[in-house]
Amino acid sequence: MKRLHWWGTALFVPVLYGLGWLVVRPLAWIAPSWRSDQIDLAGVVVALVLLLVSLPLRLRQVWGDNHPWQRLGLAVPIRAGAQAWLRGALKAALLLALVCGALLLGGQARWLGDVSLGLLLNGLALMAGVGFAEELLFRGWLWGELELQVGPKRALLLQAAIFALLHPWYRYPGLQALGLLGGLVLLGLVLALQRRADGGTLWGSIGLHGVLVGGWFLVQKGVLQISPGAPAWWVGPGFADINPIGGLLGWIGLGALVWARRRWWSSPNGSP
Repeated sequence: MKRLHWWGTALFVPVLYGLGWLVVRPLAWIAPSWRSDQIDLAGVVVALVLLLVSLPLRLRQVWGDNHPWQRLGLAVPIRAGAQAWLRGALKAALLLALVCGALLLGGQARWLGDVSLGLLLNGLALMAGVGFAEELLFRGWLWGELELQVGPKRALLLQAAIFALLHPWYRYPGLQALGLLGGLVLLGLVLALQRRADGGTLWGSIGLHGVLVGGWFLVQKGVLQISPGAPAWWVGPGFADINPIGGLLGWIGLGALVWARRRWWSSPNGSP
């Protein structure tokens, strides 16, 4: 095994993203009808493909692991992976139910139940894409690199902090930004503890993360109409696109999950 260097970890994904960005630049001339955001999205897809191709090579050459997909938590028996995914998805559904129920009971939202096929497909695409890509990146590759460099206890906190900082929490003003940053840290801890509780498989984290993202998209775009007067400290920052993990409701739900998984906080196998 080659020695891991912090700069290698720091540069690995930005280099892949930069390559993806460069590869799709010609689309601006080849397909002039494409918007800039569509071209950028194509670059993200190319970067994800490059990540999938390069990860096994990095794990073999730098981590010294001859079974990279097992180490990343993806290559598991189908039944075990499906069960883990369902456990994660159920937790996400409970979190969404907590937020929706509190908003409805508090008179800060009203039921619409208007979910079209197009909206449902968009939600499913978000669930699959964001859940898989971010969990492979943060709870798969990054967490593994950090554990090899700083040990399992510090890596647990560090991966959650990096996960939070790399999201656009800074777009919101003052306390709203801090609330979202804290909520993202909690989410990063919840997802990591989910993987530990599942015995190392990544599919539970993918289910939890994906259903949270895709489910909330459906809630906000068609299931509920949230009152514009709902306070940000309660429901989360944002107006047209509220992020509930940045509000007190989200903190309560995520904090409860961290507490429920506390036995896996200091030990990968959940032992005292």
